[in-house]
Formats: sequence, structure tokens, C-alpha cells
Amino acid sequence: MPQADPAAGLAAIRRVGCGSCHSIPGLSWPKGELGPALDRFGDQGMIAGRLPNRPDVLAHFVRRAPELVPGTTMPAMPLSEKEARDVAAYLYTLRSR
Repeated sequence: MPQADPAAGLAAIRRVGCGSCHSIPGLSWPKGELGPALDRFGDQGMIAGRLPNRPDVLAHFVRRAPELVPGTTMPAMPLSEKEARDVAAYLYTLRSR
């Protein structure tokens, strides 16, 4: 993702508590199980099983999931647009090897 920093994305993930619901590589704790594990997110074709896995869509989704997927259990997250791009950049580093 242009102008995005995966390391800053991981820091934002820690700050807003994404690990409370998701198991995320790079976080040793917490390891949430309510939401899906994100260990191979970069290989996924869809976001939330409904949206195309594109950087612009993902950055919007991590900030405002209920706007894109009404009824989702994923809440809106307190992230700036830049932080959302950074989070997306980090999630795209998570691929099967």
C-alpha cells in the first residue's frame, strides 16, 4: 500500500485492541477467538466474506465496518485514515509462506 507503514499498522492494532477479538501474528497477547484468525489475511479473496479484498476497501472496513457490512459484529474502530492504511498494510504482510 503506498504511503503506508506495516510496523505502524501493528502498533495501531495493539493500541485499539484488535487482538481482543482476533488472533493476529505479531501479537503475543491477547489472542482473541471471537473473530476470525488473521494469520493468512493477505491470501484472502474477500473481506468479511462479502467485500473484495482491496487496500482501499480494507482501510475503510477496519475503520467503519458497520457502514460496509450492516449487522457485522466488527465495530467501528478509533483509527485515523492513515492508521487504517497502516493496519491494512500490516494485514497484507500476513500470507502463507
